[in-house]
Amino acid sequence: MGDTNSDAETLLHFEAVERRYGARGEVIAVGGVTCRIARGSFVALVGASGSGKSTLLKMVNTLVEPSAGRVLFGGKDVTELKPSTLRRRVGYVFQGIGLFPHFRVGENIAIGPRLAGETLSPERIAELLTLVELEPEMADRMPDELSGGQRQRVGVARALAGDPELLLMDEPFGALDPITRDALGERVRELHEEFGLTTIMVTHDMAEALLLADRVLVMDAGRLVADERPSALLAGKGGAIAQRLVAVPRDQAEKLAALEQRIARKTHASSPSSGEGAAS
Repeated sequence: MGDTNSDAETLLHFEAVERRYGARGEVIAVGGVTCRIARGSFVALVGASGSGKSTLLKMVNTLVEPSAGRVLFGGKDVTELKPSTLRRRVGYVFQGIGLFPHFRVGENIAIGPRLAGETLSPERIAELLTLVELEPEMADRMPDELSGGQRQRVGVARALAGDPELLLMDEPFGALDPITRDALGERVRELHEEFGLTTIMVTHDMAEALLLADRVLVMDAGRLVADERPSALLAGKGGAIAQRLVAVPRDQAEKLAALEQRIARKTHASSPSSGEGAAS
């Protein structure tokens, strides 16, 4: 399952990856995941809390190391790559945003290249801010002067600062209001297309996964249980666990539609034109 891409197409390969915790490795966070991620794809990684999706993502940039198996990036084991190489090739956006509070916005954006021994010009910082639809003048602001949505946009700009091949996003929009979340999700998808990125996004929001991704990976109890295109999931494929997740936004949509119908009927019934003698 999920292992159909050729080596030439594959950017990332999870090869029988496991992550165990506990004195004897009795707690399985990720258990034997094998999967290939094609270059240029936008993949959503979904599942219930504790299913292992964030742990799997963090093994890509070595924030967590596998207990067994390998994660291959461009054919090379990530644990054997230099940290500076990973910082350059892999952008990372996470829910907590993680901006350094005592650094200005521009300094936060430039931190990755700086750690790799490079310097971003003010013009490049301004360009990155514009890409995430923020004013270039925000480079001189402190993080606590920004809204949550603005801070997360800065987090996306920081992830793009090194011109990465791969963009990792761990619940990137979870703390945002629905309008900001929707707008930023659409912008990230546009940037994915514009720069030819490969993107993996962890999300607990199945509707977000279906709307943004080309491919949805479903995890349960540390294992990959479904790997389907959104259209296939909406058509009923992927198995029981995947369909329980799909049912949530579908049920919400049906309830909203029913509510709108009830409101429309009440509005029509109370309208003066609907009473007797309306035609007189």
